[in-house]
Amino acid sequence: MARITVEDCLENVENRFELISLASKRAKQIVAQKKSLLDNYKNRPIVMALREIAAKRVWSVINQD
Repeated sequence: MARITVEDCLENVENRFELISLASKRAKQIVAQKKSLLDNYKNRPIVMALREIAAKRVWSVINQD
């Protein structure tokens, strides 16, 4: 199993604060839905969320109203 690093995720997210916020929200969704966008269910929800972000399967949308 390859390790996930913050640098892998920061290639797809603007800054560390946004990364943590996005990963937290996605991990809560994974817990509620019991479903990941990737096929690896052996990790904790936060690790699955970070893997999804690094794989460009999850991204954030900033509302600028």
